[in-house]
Amino acid sequence: MTSSIVPIASLLLSAFFMLLGVGLSGYLIPLRAVQEGWSTFEISMIATGYAIAFTAGCLAVPRLVLRVGHVRVFAVLAALMSISLLMHALIVHPAAWILFRGLTGFSIAGGYMVIESWLNERVTNETRGTVFSVYMVIAMIAVMLGQFMVPLGNPLTASLFMVCAIVFALALMPTGLSNAQSPQPLTQVSVNIFALYRKSPAAVVGAALAGVITGAWNNLAPVFAQLNGLSTATGATMLAVAMIGGALFQFPLGRMSDRIDRRYVMALAGVIGVAACVLNLLVGTSNIYLFLVFVLLLGAVMYPIYSLVVAHANDYAQADEFVSTSSGLLIVYGGGTMFGPPISGLLMDNFGNQALFTVMGASFALYGGYAYFRSFRRPQASEEERVEFQAIPLDRAQTPQTYELDPRVELGDETETAAE
Repeated sequence: MTSSIVPIASLLLSAFFMLLGVGLSGYLIPLRAVQEGWSTFEISMIATGYAIAFTAGCLAVPRLVLRVGHVRVFAVLAALMSISLLMHALIVHPAAWILFRGLTGFSIAGGYMVIESWLNERVTNETRGTVFSVYMVIAMIAVMLGQFMVPLGNPLTASLFMVCAIVFALALMPTGLSNAQSPQPLTQVSVNIFALYRKSPAAVVGAALAGVITGAWNNLAPVFAQLNGLSTATGATMLAVAMIGGALFQFPLGRMSDRIDRRYVMALAGVIGVAACVLNLLVGTSNIYLFLVFVLLLGAVMYPIYSLVVAHANDYAQADEFVSTSSGLLIVYGGGTMFGPPISGLLMDNFGNQALFTVMGASFALYGGYAYFRSFRRPQASEEERVEFQAIPLDRAQTPQTYELDPRVELGDETETAAE
C-alpha cells in the first residue's frame, strides 16, 4: 500500500488542504450570514450561486486545461479560492456573497478535476481501488477538520476567512512543487440529457432529486443548527455525524445493489430517508443525542443515493457511453443542487426551520417512489450488463464520478476503467 501512496503523496496533500478549506468555508459562510441577520432565503441564494458556478466549472475547466495545462490551471484556481474568501471578509453583503461564493464553486470544481484526473493517471488498475479509498478517507477527514475549525474562532471577525484563504493557498504548494509528470489533457465529452433520460429515467430523476437533497442539507443545515440555538461545535458535530453515516453505509448499500435490482435499493434508501426526516421533525433538537442518531440515519442514505444512481445508469449504458453517462448525470445533479437551497430557504422563512426536513423528506419520497415505479416498467439489467458498484467520495455537495476524469479513458477501455 505504501508503495502506491508515496508517488502521489503530494497530490493527496494538495487535496487535503483544498478540502480542509472546503469544510471550513462551507460551515463558516452560512454561519456568518445567519449572524448578520440575513434571511434564510438570502442565504440559500448564496448557496445557489455556488451550485451554478460549480456546475459551470465542470463544463469550462476541461477546456482551460486543454489550453494551458493542469498545473497552471490549478495554480489560478487556488488563487481564486483564496481571493474569494478574502472578498467575503472585505464586502459583507448578500448580493456580493452570491458572486464570491460562485467564484469559490467554480474554482473548487476545477480543483477536483485537476487533482482527480492526476490521481487517475498516476495509479494502475491494480492500485486504483486502494488509492481512491485513501483519497475518500483523506477527503472526509479534511472536511470534518475544516468544520471543527470554525468553533476555534469568531465568525463575526475576518480571522477565520483569512485562515481559510491561507489553507486554500497551501493547497497549491504540494502540487506546484511536485515532480510528478503532469497528466494528459482531460477527455472532452458530448452530453445529451434527453437521450440519457430515455435510456435510464430512474437515474436522471434520481440524480436531480439527490442534488436537491444534498444541496439543501450541505448549505442550510448550518443555518438550521444556528437558528435552533445549537452551539458552533454542536453544529459541526451534526455535519460530521451525517458524513460518518454516509461513509459507514455507502458500501453496504452498494453491495446490496449489486445483488438485487438497484431500483429496489433506491426505493429502500428513499423510505429510510423519509423516516429519518420525519423523526427529526418529531423530535427536533430538544434531545440532542437522539437528534444526532437520526442525523446519522439521514446521512446513511443521503450521501450514497447518487452513487446508486450512477451505477444504475451505467447498467444500461454501452461501453462507449460510460463517460458521457456520468457526465450527464453530474449536470443533472448540479441542477438539483441549484433548486434545493432556495426552495428550502423560502419554506424555512415562511414555515420555520424544520421545513428543511420537510423538503428533504418529500424529495426522498419522490426519489424512492419513482425508482420503485420504474421497476415495474422495465426489468433489471442482465448479469452481463450490470457494472460493479463504485462508491463516490463524500467530500462535496456536488460529486462527479472519478473515472470520468481519467484522461486515459478511450472507447476501447472504458468498461475496464468503470468496473474498477
